[in-house]
Amino acid sequence: MDKNDSLHPINEVLSFFKKTFGDTENVRVFTAPGRVNLIGEHIDYCGGYVFPAALTLGTYVAIRRNETNDTVRIAATTIDGIRTFKLSDIDSAKTLDWGNYQAGVVKELLSLGLSLGGFDAVYHSTIPFGAGLSSSASIEVSTGLAVSTIFGSPLTGKELALAGQRAENRFCGVNCGIMDQFASSMGREDHAILLDCASITHKYVPLDLGDNVLVLANTCKRHALGASKYNERRQEVSVGLEEMNRIAKAHGAPKKPNLCAFTKAELKEYAPEIASDVIRKRVMHVVSENERVKEAVALLESGRLAEFGALLRDANQSIRYLYEATGEELDAIYDATLDFEGCIGSRMTGGGFGGCTVNIVKASAVEAFKAHVAERYTAATGNVPEFYVCKVGDGARECHLV
Repeated sequence: MDKNDSLHPINEVLSFFKKTFGDTENVRVFTAPGRVNLIGEHIDYCGGYVFPAALTLGTYVAIRRNETNDTVRIAATTIDGIRTFKLSDIDSAKTLDWGNYQAGVVKELLSLGLSLGGFDAVYHSTIPFGAGLSSSASIEVSTGLAVSTIFGSPLTGKELALAGQRAENRFCGVNCGIMDQFASSMGREDHAILLDCASITHKYVPLDLGDNVLVLANTCKRHALGASKYNERRQEVSVGLEEMNRIAKAHGAPKKPNLCAFTKAELKEYAPEIASDVIRKRVMHVVSENERVKEAVALLESGRLAEFGALLRDANQSIRYLYEATGEELDAIYDATLDFEGCIGSRMTGGGFGGCTVNIVKASAVEAFKAHVAERYTAATGNVPEFYVCKVGDGARECHLV
């Protein structure tokens, strides 16, 4: 979209800033994308490999310093009114109906020793909220980049990701891993990121889908991560790690730092000794999913796209039956893809319990795919889905205004 278009996100956020705060003098605009995770679900917090890509959907922040040393005023194009909090009493922002993610990031910047003052900011998002595409990470990373930059101490991409993760863990109470924030801060156009969540090291992998495109199918069941069973799963895999290490010790093997450090051979040997069926299933998903990520990257790098698509389906069944993090709507929208010839791969993406599937679809068959899936999904659930044909874009950055 042309930046001269009045509906371009940059122009929308600047127009709303002027409406809210009077003018746009000295205003700067920053953006950070949402993400899609191609494979490697619910293992970033288990020290595993994940394979996300940044989207061209994102959060835009128009921001400038204000005349105060202590007062932060934030607004959004989709909500009424201005939310305010004080740097000197930032914990009180936890009770805001909107704005606690931003406040959590600001608190992390202060804890890093950055010298901050008051500022005004307006947020505009092109990410569908509650779709499992990391709108929260996009808010966190864009806030971290914008605030640190206007006060003269811009963070690196990795620093932004870690600050965002800490904010979500400590301030917002969601026990997320590092993947979402890392993809938002470090994304690269037309590439996915192979991220080792144990060491926070990464490499970029070209995402060549040939004559196929990525289509996100939104169940339109809101994905409410903080209120979901996400934290429950975190607790279950923590127990799973304790169990695997207990069994490994009995077998004379050394202790492992995380579940993804266990091999498939060790899983086969130790898992039958886990007493709890639930914990055993969680462990089986985590270890096998980590192996699938490595296999998926090798397949993609060698151009074996059909096998890559089949592996996505294997991953979906693991998250569905072993990790039990899908639900009626995600299962229905996934099942609707199974008999569509032009879809070579599909799986749920994100935290689950609502949100989206990611699908690899022949570009020439996208409209037929949408109609096919919508008909079957609506018949099964009564809900009407939404679809987004996605491009893979760059990570967090400042928008250069003309």
